[in-house]
Amino acid sequence: MHNLKTTLKKVNYFWKRSQVPKQKPIQISRIDKLIIFLICVVISIISSFKILLVPSLQSSVVVAWSVSFFEVLISCSFLILVSRKENPTINSRQILFIISLLLIVQSIKTFFGSVLSPLSIIVPPALIISQGMGTITALAWVSIASLSWPDSIIEINSNLLVITLICSSIVSVFGGKIRNRAQLLQLSIFVPLGALLAQWLLIGNGQTFFVDNKDFFLSNGRIFSDSLLLAMILLITILLIPIFESIFGLLTKARLLELADKEKPLIRRLSIEAPGTFEHTLLICGLAEEATRMIGGDIDLIKTGSLYHDVGKLHAPNWFIENQDGSINPHDEIDDPFISAKVLQAHVDEGLKYAKKNRLPKPIANFIPEHQGTLKMGYFLHKAEEKKLYINESDFRYKGPIPQSKETAILMLADGCEAALRAMDINASDHEALETISKIVNARQIDGQLDDSNLSKGEIYLIKKSFLNVWKRIRHRRIQYPTTKNNTFS
Repeated sequence: MHNLKTTLKKVNYFWKRSQVPKQKPIQISRIDKLIIFLICVVISIISSFKILLVPSLQSSVVVAWSVSFFEVLISCSFLILVSRKENPTINSRQILFIISLLLIVQSIKTFFGSVLSPLSIIVPPALIISQGMGTITALAWVSIASLSWPDSIIEINSNLLVITLICSSIVSVFGGKIRNRAQLLQLSIFVPLGALLAQWLLIGNGQTFFVDNKDFFLSNGRIFSDSLLLAMILLITILLIPIFESIFGLLTKARLLELADKEKPLIRRLSIEAPGTFEHTLLICGLAEEATRMIGGDIDLIKTGSLYHDVGKLHAPNWFIENQDGSINPHDEIDDPFISAKVLQAHVDEGLKYAKKNRLPKPIANFIPEHQGTLKMGYFLHKAEEKKLYINESDFRYKGPIPQSKETAILMLADGCEAALRAMDINASDHEALETISKIVNARQIDGQLDDSNLSKGEIYLIKKSFLNVWKRIRHRRIQYPTTKNNTFS
């Protein structure tokens, strides 16, 4: 009875989690929708036209063709729907990429299916999609691409199709989690070896295991040739993934980790020309990463986005307090709140220019404007009010947009809490720290900054707790060690 209650509580919890509003997918232009639809129609025609190649065209043949045609067309629509649900920020280029891969695979299956192994046709595209789009999209693609095989393949051995489906699913699951190129190389070795063993166990039966003729490379019936060809194509695919990343704007785990390298030119410039901003960035990274881990978000994305969120301050580092060495503040010299507000907005505008110049992926560039959202520039707004100037509040708000994802929203909250937590007395209690965090977070909520972020109340609570945990780690005391003329203590 106790186990039943526990199970019901878990089901109820996951049901409530599923009811959190999902992020709205980005809009796709009509011309892009038309192109995508036409490609889907071409895929449906290629997949079903052979049904019409009969001596006499009867009504039953037309019905069979219609069923096959619309089955593939609906499958393509389902694939697009799944990809947009998993990745709300997916753009038309990336949808075209997924559909084009399906078009290529269906064409190869139809015209070259008798000479190429199903393993070599399905598995490599699954790796690309899982890396750039995610596991669920890759699995949906594999399930659709595995339908409608030519008779020449089915006649060879249906077990080969089962092995292909299993290998593709393994690649889809692990490909979405792989975080560096070395792991990709390991996958390109172990999957063909697994396919080789599976074929030997399930097919075997005296199939040729070594090179004996040209069929070694081309025939579906050769166990070793299938696995060798798969390994070769996977290696070529790994070499091509960076090109696909650049052309179609794919953001793989490996790409995120490469961008997070602190020796990257833009990050290196930030550490040299704006050291205070760089130090502030590292502290925010710690807060944001812990909060993202707590709610199950994309840790690699927020880690990289945090590093680049303030690169716009490179355009005028000394205008920001953290980079000033105690000399005269430029804002005090000009004594004009409106110009100062424009300087603050400029660090967002210039940051987007730096992102474009350095070819940062859009999900990373989104952190630059969204971490400020449409927040008030409170200090300079207060200065303008003190001078009794005519004020339009929009002149003292960032242009936005407000955070459109959980990760950018977390960065906004971390950015607001970092300075306040660092300024707290070392003897402050956990309750005082949590109260400070709550005030900042609640102020952002009341101001409507989190409206589009899809953060639930439970997740916001976990974010507050994670910020407190990080603060407790960094507030530790240091012992004042005694020193003598000839000796020091460590």
